[in-house]
Amino acid sequence: MRRIRSATTKWQQEENMNKAKPFDTKKLVLLALLTAIVIILQILAILTRPLFPAFSITLVLMPIVIGAAIINMYAGLWLGLAFGFAVLISGDAAPFMAVNPAGTIIVVLLKGALAGFAAGAVYRFLAVKNKTVAAISAAIVCPVVNSGIFIIGGYLFFLPTLTMWAGSENVTAYIFLVLVGVNFLVELGINLILSPTIVRLIQIGQGKKGVSA
Repeated sequence: MRRIRSATTKWQQEENMNKAKPFDTKKLVLLALLTAIVIILQILAILTRPLFPAFSITLVLMPIVIGAAIINMYAGLWLGLAFGFAVLISGDAAPFMAVNPAGTIIVVLLKGALAGFAAGAVYRFLAVKNKTVAAISAAIVCPVVNSGIFIIGGYLFFLPTLTMWAGSENVTAYIFLVLVGVNFLVELGINLILSPTIVRLIQIGQGKKGVSA
């Protein structure tokens, strides 16, 4: 219990320090660079879609996790929003836009933003004990939240349409196995495989003065 309280206290103290410090120039430059990387990776994911029609190969969540850890959770939120805007602009969400534009915009932006914010929050909380565990946990949480919000949004805004798309198949099975299943496993697998790289990049970024949060 004391260890949990101590970790929580350290996390709260670190968050208070982060809130007191505005984004400095190096952090803004890093954030701009990561934003550009997120957009480029989303475009590449669209261009390579014909090669992998059954699922989406994307590395977009990786820079979101890195930014959320090196800078802070609000940077993760921004990068998640950039990811959402890139999805909308690229036409990746076109089938849902044709059904419910407002619902699509809400779900796409919210899932990216919350995934980035959650990754940053998890990293901040666990980093006081072990930064490697914190980075790997953040890499896991990001796709979980991203897919989780998509599932919730599907039930809230698109259930009749998804039921029609599912046909004779159970709509819940269709959502989890067809719409989310493979893509989620690919995103999670990529993050886990690249987690040593993510950890190393975070360590490099935090080793630079003016960049670590």
